[in-house]
Amino acid sequence: METTNRREILRAAVAVGGVALSAGAVPARAAAPHGASPHGASPQVQPPLPYAPDALAPAISARTVDFHYNKHHKGYFANLAKLVAGTALAQASLEDIILATAGKADSHAIFNNAAQALNHNLYWQSLTPHGSAPSAALTAAIARDFGTRAALEADLTKAAIGQFGSGWAWLAADAGKLKVVATSNADTPLAQGMTPLLVIDVWEHAYYLDEQNRRADYVGAIVPLLDWAGASQRFAA
Repeated sequence: METTNRREILRAAVAVGGVALSAGAVPARAAAPHGASPHGASPQVQPPLPYAPDALAPAISARTVDFHYNKHHKGYFANLAKLVAGTALAQASLEDIILATAGKADSHAIFNNAAQALNHNLYWQSLTPHGSAPSAALTAAIARDFGTRAALEADLTKAAIGQFGSGWAWLAADAGKLKVVATSNADTPLAQGMTPLLVIDVWEHAYYLDEQNRRADYVGAIVPLLDWAGASQRFAA
C-alpha cells in the first residue's frame, strides 16, 4: 500500500511538472503530451540547447557548454539507450523510467542515467542569457515561502555551494509550497514526489574548465542568469 501511494504521488508530480522536461521544451515551443516523443521512435532523445553555446558567457564559457552538453549530457542518453534496449522501458519517457526504477537496486544504473538526462534537460532550461523575471503568481509564492526573491536566491546559492560532492541544488514545489533542496549524484526531487522548477548543476564538470575548484564563483555567476520565466511556466502547470 505504501509503495502504491508513493508511486501515485510521483506520477502526480510528473503530470504537473515533468512534461516539458522530457520533451526538452523551451519557452515558445509546444510541449509534447506526457510519454509522447517529439523526435520520432523514442522519447529518450537529447533535446537541443535552447541558446547558442556561447550565449551564457562569460558566466559559462562556450567551451564548458560544449563539453558539458556534448560529452556528459549526451553520454547519459547514450548509456540509457544501451541499458533499456530490448526491455519494456525502451519506449518509455524519462519520467516513467525514473518512476519505474527509483529505489530499486537492480535498476540503479538505469535510474542514474535517466535521472541525469532529465536533470540536465532542466539545467539548460533553468538558464537564459540575460536572466528573466518570475510571474506574478510565482512572485507571490516566493514572498509567501521565502519573503523575497533575494532570500530565495541566497538559500539556493547556499544549497548549491554547500552540497557535498557531486549533485544538484533545486527550487521545487511540494504540494504547492516552494522548497530549496539539494540532492546527491543523480537524485531528483521527482523521486521524492516534488516538482522541480529550477536547478543548478554542481557536478564539477559544470564549472571545472572555467573555475577549477571555485564552485562558489560559478554559482555566483549563474544566479543572475536563472530563467524565472521558465520556472513560472512550470509552477503554473
